[in-house]
Amino acid sequence: MSTIVSKQKELFGHPVGLFVLFFTEMWERFSYYGMRAILVLYLVGKTTDKNAGLGWSNGDALALYGWYTMMVYVMSIPGGIIADKLLGQKKSVLVGGILLLFGHSILAVEQMWAFYTGLVFIVCGVGMLKPNISTMVGGLYKKGDLRRDKGFTIFYIGINLGAFISSLIVGYVGEVYGWHYGFGLAGIGMALGIIQYVLGQKHLKDVGNFLGESKNNKEIMDKPLTKVEKDRVSVLLISFLLVIVFWGAFEQAGGLMNIYTMEKTNRILSGWQVPASWFQSINAMFIIFFGTAIAGYWAKRKLKGKVSSSLFKMIIGLIIMGLGFFFMTGATAQYEATGTSAMYWLVLAYLFHTIGELCLSPVALSFITKLAPVKYASIMMGVYFAMTGFGSKLAGLLGEWSESLGEFKIFTGIAIFCVILGFLVLIIRKKLEVFTHGIEDDEREIYDETEGFELADN
Repeated sequence: MSTIVSKQKELFGHPVGLFVLFFTEMWERFSYYGMRAILVLYLVGKTTDKNAGLGWSNGDALALYGWYTMMVYVMSIPGGIIADKLLGQKKSVLVGGILLLFGHSILAVEQMWAFYTGLVFIVCGVGMLKPNISTMVGGLYKKGDLRRDKGFTIFYIGINLGAFISSLIVGYVGEVYGWHYGFGLAGIGMALGIIQYVLGQKHLKDVGNFLGESKNNKEIMDKPLTKVEKDRVSVLLISFLLVIVFWGAFEQAGGLMNIYTMEKTNRILSGWQVPASWFQSINAMFIIFFGTAIAGYWAKRKLKGKVSSSLFKMIIGLIIMGLGFFFMTGATAQYEATGTSAMYWLVLAYLFHTIGELCLSPVALSFITKLAPVKYASIMMGVYFAMTGFGSKLAGLLGEWSESLGEFKIFTGIAIFCVILGFLVLIIRKKLEVFTHGIEDDEREIYDETEGFELADN
């Protein structure tokens, strides 16, 4: 059975709905990354400072950071289940946005009960929003449409536009005027995201709807998985191992690298000290600059018949990101020799991390919408984000270990492990891709009527 939805209005060669989701996610990430940029700095800030923090040790702060970032994404599993079984993706995104608004608003209150309560609301809100808005992006494209990967990269630029702006604005407000002002400002961003999402519903009428309402959809949902579907799920689960390792390394940005920037990096530029939180915006800035170029590069490789499968891109992404940590090795070596390290080490590290991220993260999101069975669409996206969460927890653990092992060993160890693992998986890539059953073989640019992801061909 194949169900085709009505022709969708397009903008810049993509459905208008993509840009509604783009701006919704942009404001959600503005709120999340704004808070992320100052969370660890707030925790380790001295209680005697004019802008007083909580005075925690680096180890305790990184431990909380690890648990928090893990739970934010692990909650994507129940968020996906709720969408698939009860609300649909569209309504779940709205509920998630409202929970996030509550969470960031509560964080603005200068009380410990408000701090922990706000974190709980944010964890639940991200869990409802993240897997479902990403799945809706996939629903905008017909099966086999080569534009899907490009669409996810555009969507991913929205994520990082929000991260870039928030790291500068929320980071500056938090460090200069007060941590809780920064937390509250992040909430204003989420409010704007909710308003934009509600106003753009007319462009999303064919995606994200609850599937359990009609008899035909119920039959689709009750049908057992085929052998092909099971094979594809297996490939997804194996690819998630790359995801855990990637984010376990990458998330050092908000934890160990963030503290390293504040404590051991010479941040003086023309007589002015650059706020440590501003370095969180470098990654997002590079994504905005290079996102479409890298997506275009992979699309051209695909059209020329060169290797450009999702697994290949993800493996290359892991290797490139791992290489970036060798620059942090250089930074720590310079610090040990001179008592300080230059800012350019961080910039180069973030450049490689960004290129690696663009090869892996948006591609992984697209890969899931290609391979995941209809009945488990949001759940599989939730599992992906849960793997991201486990990677974030791993990042926190590595940050804690740096107190005993030192940054040099941690950064160098991460680099070596990521590169070696990437090459090992590259060796078995072709054998793994057999189990995708050619899902990416016939991709091409399709501009006719678009098929919603929740209504797949059977």
